[in-house]
Amino acid sequence: MNKKVVVGMSGGVDSSVAALLLKEQGYDVIGVTMQIWQEQDAHTAEQEGGCCGLSAADDARRVAAQLDIPFYVMNFRTEFKEHVIDYFIKEYQHGRTPNPCIACNRFVKWESLLWRSISIGADYIATGHYAKIEQLKSGRYALLRSASAKKDQTYALYNLTQEQLGHTLFPIGVYDKQQVREIAVRNGLDAAHKPDSQEICFVPDKDYAGFIRRETGKKEQEGNFVTKGGVVLGQHKGISHYTIGQRKGLGIALGRPVFVTEIRPDTNEVVLGENEDLMVTELTACDMNYMAAEHLEPGRKMTAKIRYSHAGERCELTGVSNDGSRIRIRFDRPVRAVTPGQAVVLYDGEYVLGGGTICTGSHGIV
Repeated sequence: MNKKVVVGMSGGVDSSVAALLLKEQGYDVIGVTMQIWQEQDAHTAEQEGGCCGLSAADDARRVAAQLDIPFYVMNFRTEFKEHVIDYFIKEYQHGRTPNPCIACNRFVKWESLLWRSISIGADYIATGHYAKIEQLKSGRYALLRSASAKKDQTYALYNLTQEQLGHTLFPIGVYDKQQVREIAVRNGLDAAHKPDSQEICFVPDKDYAGFIRRETGKKEQEGNFVTKGGVVLGQHKGISHYTIGQRKGLGIALGRPVFVTEIRPDTNEVVLGENEDLMVTELTACDMNYMAAEHLEPGRKMTAKIRYSHAGERCELTGVSNDGSRIRIRFDRPVRAVTPGQAVVLYDGEYVLGGGTICTGSHGIV
C-alpha cells in the first residue's frame, strides 16, 4: 500500500509542483488548502496571490483537478488567530518585531495540519518549501539548506520539532525556482507563471500599525523620540510603527540620517541614533529549538543568520543555560540591527543546528 501524504497547497507553483512530484514518486497524494485568514477582496486576490487568502483555495482546487488528486479545504482560523495574529499584535505592543511566518509554520502549518492529517490516515505532510530533510546516524532529523541558496527557506523552518520533521517531505528542496517553473510548464500546470506570494499574507498593505489598531480597536499612545541618553528629539506615532534599523518614515528631521536603535516599551520611547549604534557583536537567544544538534557546548563555532535576508556571520557560542533554552553568541565581525523578536538560526555548513528568538539587542534584555 502506498504511503499517504497530505500536501499543503496554496495554488502557487511551488506547492503545485510538490504535489506533482510526490504523485510521480508513487505516493497517495491528497491536496489541502488551509483556510486561515478571514477576508480577501477581489482586488487583493488578483494583485497579491497570497498563500492563505480565499483565492488560494480556488487556484489549488484547479491544480488538484489537473493532477487528479482529492482536494479539501480545512479551516484553521482559530489556530491562526491564536498563534499568529494574537502573537503578532502582542510582540509589537511590547516593542519587539515578530516573525509571523515562523509562528505559522510551527503552530499552524505543522502542529495543526500534521495532526489533523495523521488523524485521517496520512503518513506525511508536504509543502512547497525550499529546504531538505535528512535523518542522521544519531536518529535525529536534520533540516538542510535547499539546492537554491536564493530561495532557501530553512530560516523560517528552524522551529519545527523532531516529530514534525519525521513526518514531513520537501520534494522541491533539490531544485531551484527556475527548475520548478519549468517542471510546471512541462506538465501544463495552471500555476506555472503565478507570482510568489507576499511575505505577511494578512497585512497586504504592509501597514502593521494600522492592522493592530483595527484588530484591537485601540488608538496607540504617542511618545517621545529620544537619544540614547534620554534627550527628547520629537514625538513618535506609537511604538508599533517602528523597528530596529529603520530610517525611513520616522517623520522627524534632524539634519542628518538617524536610525531606530532601541525601542523602550516601559517608557514608550523610541531611541534614535547613528548607524554605528546599530552594530552589535553579541546577542542572546531564548526559546531555543535544536535540530541537527541535540545540544550545543560553549566554544562551538558556527554561522548565524539574524534575519531571513541575512547572508549569515560566523560566531562562537559563549554561553548556554542549564536547560539549553537560552544561549549567547559572539560574532566574529559586528552585525547590523540585531532585532529582538526576530529569530537567530544557527548553521554548520548546510545543516541547521537550531535557533531561537532574539531576546537581546544592542542594549540588553528586552
